[in-house]
Amino acid sequence: MAELSLTLSERHTADFEMIGNGGFAPLTGFQGSADWERVCSEMRTADGEYWPIPITLATDLECEVGDVVELSSDEGKKLGRITVEEIWERDVKREAEQVYGTTEEAHPGVAAIYEEGNRMIAVPIEVDALPDHDEAFMRRYKTPAEHKADFEARGWKKIVAFQTRNPIHRAHEYLTKAALETCDGLFIHPLIGKTKAGDIPAEVRMRCYEVLMENYYPQDRVVLGVKPAKMHYAGPREAVLHAIVRRNYGATHFIVGRDHAGAGDYYGTYDAQKIFDTIDIEELGIEPLMFEHTFWCNECEGLASNKTCPHEADARLFLSGTKVREMLGNGERPPHEFSRDEVADILIDAYKED
Repeated sequence: MAELSLTLSERHTADFEMIGNGGFAPLTGFQGSADWERVCSEMRTADGEYWPIPITLATDLECEVGDVVELSSDEGKKLGRITVEEIWERDVKREAEQVYGTTEEAHPGVAAIYEEGNRMIAVPIEVDALPDHDEAFMRRYKTPAEHKADFEARGWKKIVAFQTRNPIHRAHEYLTKAALETCDGLFIHPLIGKTKAGDIPAEVRMRCYEVLMENYYPQDRVVLGVKPAKMHYAGPREAVLHAIVRRNYGATHFIVGRDHAGAGDYYGTYDAQKIFDTIDIEELGIEPLMFEHTFWCNECEGLASNKTCPHEADARLFLSGTKVREMLGNGERPPHEFSRDEVADILIDAYKED
């Protein structure tokens, strides 16, 4: 039998790590055609467990069923091996339509699967090592099992997880603290894997999270971790995936906010909340906490949402992402009501370095 090797793409490297560290449980490898079929149509694995986005391995590697293939990360680190169980073809347009809700190449998640192609191999993985990350990430890195043990040692029974791929501004701070009022602990769990062009670099975001934790959160009631996964930008379905992952890390509750995991105008503002109405939450194993868009209200003299604020739009502070990036690029702090000064300073410095 020929000795085969495969260097994974950045996206597949992230998937390997999430399978290997337990974050993608119950998955034990890259999915085959039966899983793909049911995930696309029903958001379940072939075995019937909730799973909303196919985790598959696309490759043109010449191989046969039974072949063992040595794997390396996108950066060349040897990770382990796979045994080929199935070689199959997916309908990439069908996956785009059912999972992402569009076949347009302008959608970043759709563009990614189109680029990968249709030829897939289904493989369980054997893990010798996990991919490398920068020191800034590794000091916060724990596996799902390690986080569960940490939460247990802290005596936490109700843990609310917060997913983010952006710096935490005042609105995010408000809703995480609102959730913390009813839980024992807050698990801030930013994604550090592949994101789309224009997103704030992960190392910059980590500095923002850490300065907020140091100055504005109770140290004994918040944990900062890192999620070494990539974004799919699958909107509602990705919100379900994010919930499952946080369940695997030990959370009991999960914050779902405005335009969760969205991309452009492909999804409605609260579609990612509505999808949980179609799901058996007890079976899912983690409870979503729904929050509306929050803002600073000059009349309320504080942060609020449509649920809590009776005032007209002209009393509310809204800043678009484009406007905030423009201000930061010019060395200007956004209003204190929008962003903590310490966070703004980190972002201004990062824009200067660019």
